[in-house]
Formats: sequence, structure tokens, C-alpha cells
Amino acid sequence: MVADYGAPGMSLYGSSKAAINLLTKVWAAEYGPSGVRVNAVSPGPTRTEGTNAMGEGVERLAAEAPAGRPATPDEIAEAIVFLATDSASFIHGAKLALDGGRTAV
Repeated sequence: MVADYGAPGMSLYGSSKAAINLLTKVWAAEYGPSGVRVNAVSPGPTRTEGTNAMGEGVERLAAEAPAGRPATPDEIAEAIVFLATDSASFIHGAKLALDGGRTAV
């Protein structure tokens, strides 16, 4: 989400995420004609072992989104698996926001 919203103290992290978004589009244009699909997944707050140290901070951040809760690792993984299947064969250069709707509103 920090690639889409300016947040104090997040300039380096946010700009690195924005760079990934642009690389996704450029690589889709470069490698798509060779049959390679390039897409990105942009997860929002997700309850994982790594975010457990944030305590209730993950829930507070997720509460700002329409879904009102953090994602589960399985929800993120299922979207990634979908992008890797033939069902997503016409998706090129997309950034899939898995953030409970936070960047949509």
C-alpha cells in the first residue's frame, strides 16, 4: 500500500515497492511476446508469524479497509496460485491488490 500512499518515514520502502510495480509493467511488455506473463501481488495487512510482533497494530491497520480485517496467508497464496494457472492466461502486467479494498477507497 505504501507504493500508492505517501506515508512519513516510508520514502525508501514505498519507492522500492513503486519500482516493483513499474518493473511488472515493463517486464510484461518485454517478455509477454515470448509467452512469459509477469504480474505482481500487492498484499495488505496479513496475519503471519512475521507480523505477530505488531500485535494489534495489524488489526488497526486492516480496520481502515472495507474488509475490516487482516488477510490470512492462505488468501494471499490462493491469489498467487490463480495468477500462475491457465485461468489467468490473459492477465499481463497487472498488480493485484490483496488489501481488503484499502487502495480502492
